[in-house]
Amino acid sequence: MEYFLELFLGGMTRGSIYALIALGYTMVYGIIGLINFAHGEIYMIGAFTALITASVLTIFGLNPFAILVLAGLAAVVYSSAYGFTIEKVAYKPLRNAPRLSPLISAIGMSIFLQNYVLLAQTSDFMPFPNLIPEFAFMEPWAHIIGSSEIVILAVTAVAMVLLTLLIKFTRIGKAMRATAQDRKMAMLVGVNINRVISVTFIIGSSLAAIGGLLIASHIGQINFYIGFIAGIKAFTAAVLGGIGSIPGAVLGSFVLGWTESFATGYISSDYEDVFAFSLLVLILIFRPAGILGRSESKKV
Repeated sequence: MEYFLELFLGGMTRGSIYALIALGYTMVYGIIGLINFAHGEIYMIGAFTALITASVLTIFGLNPFAILVLAGLAAVVYSSAYGFTIEKVAYKPLRNAPRLSPLISAIGMSIFLQNYVLLAQTSDFMPFPNLIPEFAFMEPWAHIIGSSEIVILAVTAVAMVLLTLLIKFTRIGKAMRATAQDRKMAMLVGVNINRVISVTFIIGSSLAAIGGLLIASHIGQINFYIGFIAGIKAFTAAVLGGIGSIPGAVLGSFVLGWTESFATGYISSDYEDVFAFSLLVLILIFRPAGILGRSESKKV
């Protein structure tokens, strides 16, 4: 039973990180119908920014929690700036172009950012300091779940609640929902869709940066390629739950995390990706819109 619980909580931890990234995919798709394949690299840049900031702050002898918070703020600001710039440079000029054009632009931006970080840093894995101390009250359950996993779950839960409140009860949230429902009509009633799209990219990039910091501190190492793998998994989770649906992205992320965790624990770690993508194929065959997605009927 303890082993099952360990795998269950481990799957929740994976799912939490996937959810933080998948929300960026699903929000952008819901607003402008674009798959931002450079989003995984934003996650990676957030992790590297946190590493550089933490390395500098360690020199001043700050405690790990203060370093964690300041590194997180630096990662959020820097990654948000990248997300904002990518939208203006790579996507906005192609907003009315055929769908294939922004897709190619997104893939090109992903490759560019990978190689940019590769040249600026290194191709080797770099050690990341453990910024989350072990909590004393967690000692009896340390063999099942660690303090870093508790922090990841808690931060993800808080982020989900804040995002939900933002979208439901704020002015910009209402503008985002209006733009997602009908962009042209939103423009006619006075919604600044350029501002809405920019805010969407900033929010998605911030969440990805937080995920990059948390998982890097948990695992203890990063390299320039982590964004590609995590991005593909998070995109899979978004499609699994229903691309364009925020609750769907979260649900799909946890389903994917549990699938990988139990496949690793009970079968083999060599097949975790096989089971994850097999699940996606089955969902798309029997429910193409995803778990919580809605099928749209089009008049011909």
